[in-house]
Amino acid sequence: MTEFRYLGPVRLGRGLDRLQRVDKAAHREIHGAFRRRRLREIVALAEKVDLRGRGGAAFPFARKVKAVVSAARTRDCETVVLVNAAEGEPASAKDRFLMARAPHLILDGAMLAALAMGAREVVIAVTDRGQAARSIRSAVAESGLGDVVRLVRLPERFITGEGGALVNGVNGGPALPPGRKVRAAQHGVDGLPTLLSNAETFAQLAMVSQLGPELYAAIGTPAEPGTVLLTVWGSDGRPRVVEAPAGVPLAQVLDLCDANVGQGVLVGGYHGAWLAPAAANRARVSREGIAQAGGALGAGIILPLDKAVCPLGEVARVAAYLGAESAGQCGPCRLGVPAIARSLSTLASGQYGTEALSAVRQGARTVRGRGACHHPDGAARFVMSALTTFADDVEVHLADGTCGRPVRGVLPIGEEEPPVREAEETGLRLTVDWTRCAGHGLCGHLVPELIRLDEHGFPVIAGAGVPQRLLQDARQAIEMCPALALRLSEATADAPRAMKASR
Repeated sequence: MTEFRYLGPVRLGRGLDRLQRVDKAAHREIHGAFRRRRLREIVALAEKVDLRGRGGAAFPFARKVKAVVSAARTRDCETVVLVNAAEGEPASAKDRFLMARAPHLILDGAMLAALAMGAREVVIAVTDRGQAARSIRSAVAESGLGDVVRLVRLPERFITGEGGALVNGVNGGPALPPGRKVRAAQHGVDGLPTLLSNAETFAQLAMVSQLGPELYAAIGTPAEPGTVLLTVWGSDGRPRVVEAPAGVPLAQVLDLCDANVGQGVLVGGYHGAWLAPAAANRARVSREGIAQAGGALGAGIILPLDKAVCPLGEVARVAAYLGAESAGQCGPCRLGVPAIARSLSTLASGQYGTEALSAVRQGARTVRGRGACHHPDGAARFVMSALTTFADDVEVHLADGTCGRPVRGVLPIGEEEPPVREAEETGLRLTVDWTRCAGHGLCGHLVPELIRLDEHGFPVIAGAGVPQRLLQDARQAIEMCPALALRLSEATADAPRAMKASR
């Protein structure tokens, strides 16, 4: 079970110092009776404390409520409340923690909104298959809400928590972004106007309602009152969930979790950014404070990187995960993110350093703003911030091929696939028809593991054969070659020498 720690007055975590799980009776004892509120009260409460979504986008909650109600009135239809408890981000644990240990806070917030809007139902979308899912299901039963609250279990993937993907999954389709911007407030669950927000957001709404805006705002900052729920990774490689008033120093939060800034601190998760040690030591934990340090608080993930590991190798591992987790519905996601990951892996492994670094940067520029969802943008931001924060390590890799430190997999990526064995070998290799090649250089960006470009932009083929995992990429490079100069041929021992001679 994820450990809970806190700084200052505890709000969401009240009772967890003595209870493993706050059931309905304990919840009512700790937080008081449920008090139904009218729509205008809900909106006023959210506006007074500037309640924002806690899933990453930080969209104003009151504006969402008003948008849903306006759409329902225009269409003369019902509304739905959708709780995003998918938490597809592997480095985040706060929403599962709330479901597992304080589930009635989530239910109270969701029911406050549902009753105020006259919603048809509350849907809670989860990916968890363990304790968290059992706990929230039990909470629904304990509260006698089985007729109005429905749990939907979706595939556990990084992109499942994206708003459009979540709605698609709840509606019975694939849990993938729709490829075009569709606001849940207009067309969500079953096509109805839907109030979609993160699990912690609804728990915070319950706290505002219970305490009132003045008492709620007694801690935190004037611009960001209240507490924030964080997932903080300690030096032992385990996450803690921390509740802290907005505005506390990041260094204090790390110290609470027996951690330090290390080589740098990832904030906001795998669509977030890295903070250099100096910036991390100055930063305060709030949207404004993290933004001033050069990052984004996002879903509240704080992950320092130990000095004993290779930062490029660790980041390349996550980039490969992000490439595999893409929706695969547009070029930037299906091709661009995996290509960035391959180039970064090539750089981290000490091969074709300058060309690989150039390919990473070019790939990031290419995908930005062009995806059907924000996954390519987030992945590019994560990788490019790493190149900046770990610039010294990049220089060492360019000069020496390696920094000499191991890759230990300290950045979590969930369940890993078993390693592919080298029954992987295809017996094929790439060759170039030099009578056709014009040095366009596209092939070097499509398969940087197999092809690097020389100083004139002409391809230099790696000596090894094409493994099974790169066969599709190699065929794509052949199809996309403007001069039709690439070939797949049987691998032979003297192929590299013959190829060089023909050049």
